[in-house]
Amino acid sequence: MRSLTEQDIRNSFINCSKGDAKRLALPRDLDQRPWDDQDFLGWRDPGAPDRSYLVTERDGRLVGVALRFPSAQRGFLHRSMCSLCLTTHRGGGVSLMTARKAGAAGREGNSAGLYMCTDLVCSLYARGKKIPDSGARFEESLTLEEQIARTTGRLTAFLDKLYA
Repeated sequence: MRSLTEQDIRNSFINCSKGDAKRLALPRDLDQRPWDDQDFLGWRDPGAPDRSYLVTERDGRLVGVALRFPSAQRGFLHRSMCSLCLTTHRGGGVSLMTARKAGAAGREGNSAGLYMCTDLVCSLYARGKKIPDSGARFEESLTLEEQIARTTGRLTAFLDKLYA
């Protein structure tokens, strides 16, 4: 992914108002992000524990999505798998992220959801740059490029649901 500026990010949101996009908390470490190892930019809002944000490129343009997830976390022994990168986590490491749909459907309250890594660093897990708290990922027969393509393909399918 190419490096993004604050303005790039704020202008990309499809499911919140321009005022909401202007006020949302951005990551403070944009200049230190491993952009080459990221398929999308994802972060949690430090001031609102039930909110996260995701920005990616889709059809040559940036698409930002405001996400919500329940603050109740599962027990430590419970394991869940991210639908994007297929990394398993214990406890609250995977959350059902929901996003209001774009346009009129979103204004009517329609949304779509996907189980994702709560910390939104699926790209780093897929590349082996970050190890989940559980200690390891499943060993796969797919190449790294195929795993990245699967992750981005599943993200694209989720974004398609937001436009439907």
